[in-house]
Amino acid sequence: MRIALIGAHGNIALLAGPLLQQAGHDVSGVVRNPDHEADVREAGMEPVVADVETLDVSGLTQLLDGHDLVIWSAGAGGGSPERTLSVDRDAAIRSMDAAQAAGVDRYVMVSYAGSRPDHGVPQDNPFATYADAKSAADMHLRGSDLGWTILGPSGLTDDPGTGAVELVTADGSGRPADGFEGAQVPRADVAAVLAAAVERPALAGTTLVFNGGDVPVDQALDAVAGGTTPA
Repeated sequence: MRIALIGAHGNIALLAGPLLQQAGHDVSGVVRNPDHEADVREAGMEPVVADVETLDVSGLTQLLDGHDLVIWSAGAGGGSPERTLSVDRDAAIRSMDAAQAAGVDRYVMVSYAGSRPDHGVPQDNPFATYADAKSAADMHLRGSDLGWTILGPSGLTDDPGTGAVELVTADGSGRPADGFEGAQVPRADVAAVLAAAVERPALAGTTLVFNGGDVPVDQALDAVAGGTTPA
């Protein structure tokens, strides 16, 4: 499968790249900074330098043409609220419209556990702009014709991956269960869930909200793809 991974120099993307390569996929690693090409190539992806923040839908359509699946793992990384909205909301939404125009079948979004319209983050909290942006992007994706899967990991850590997770919800809404706040998951396990989701087209239309846990990733996702809930 030919995959376009947008935001290929991010921490999760660099961990997912080798997993996707090992699965036999041809991954275009889209980065804004040409200085990151070597890192992206070392992670098993073919670097493509493009600034998705400034590309319009037409430009993004050309970028995504010929791919079977798009992964969005990009982000403004904090900074100004204006740039957060520009990247995490506006560029992400344009990439979805472009994916449809390019005939891409599937789209996997790396989001976060609390992404939903009623996210509950006070507007005077610096995180509110990001929460608003991700919610808008995720809702646009859910309304698209793409075979979408949204990943909603809890708080991220740099701990070693365990290869296991706890799925809190696995449906179309992305609403985590009560008491989920404060939970954590290693980035390496998010990368493992991302790579596993790519292999499971049956997860289209599913939002996976998850935390570090004790159910092997493949087992957890197979249970969802098969219509059951993992123990």
